[in-house]
Amino acid sequence: MLVQRVALSTVRVDSWTVLGDDDVPVEPIERYLAYLTDVDRSPNTVRAYAYDLKDYWTFLAHRGLDWREVRLEDLGE
Repeated sequence: MLVQRVALSTVRVDSWTVLGDDDVPVEPIERYLAYLTDVDRSPNTVRAYAYDLKDYWTFLAHRGLDWREVRLEDLGE
């Protein structure tokens, strides 16, 4: 997985995305980061969330967990 900066030419603001191992944006992460950008969060905030979400998705993949079905117990282990 890779965090990638995205230049949004329409608003002249940088944003961030997370690319999966197939070099395609991870859709749930992409939607959330786009939301943060749309509500005018700082690019630094969006970047921090991108790196944290990349780490979380890597953790889920390593554990074989689906992000829609993760339980508190899974995180606690």
